Amino acid sequence: MSKQQMIEQIQLKNRSASPEFLERFDEMALQTYLRRLNTVVGHRGKGSVWVREGNTPAIATR
Repeated sequence: MSKQQMIEQIQLKNRSASPEFLERFDEMALQTYLRRLNTVVGHRGKGSVWVREGNTPAIATR
């Protein structure tokens, strides 16, 4: 999927994300975010699982 296609898919699920904002991110970040959005809009319950990727911190501080 191209970067533009990912941006369009993200906007379908998150209408507050502007194309200008999303353009700032590389394809890997957009792909990760789109996967997360797809998980969030899916079914809830015991079968609903999202695993944080190893390259992202569990806790972010300033």
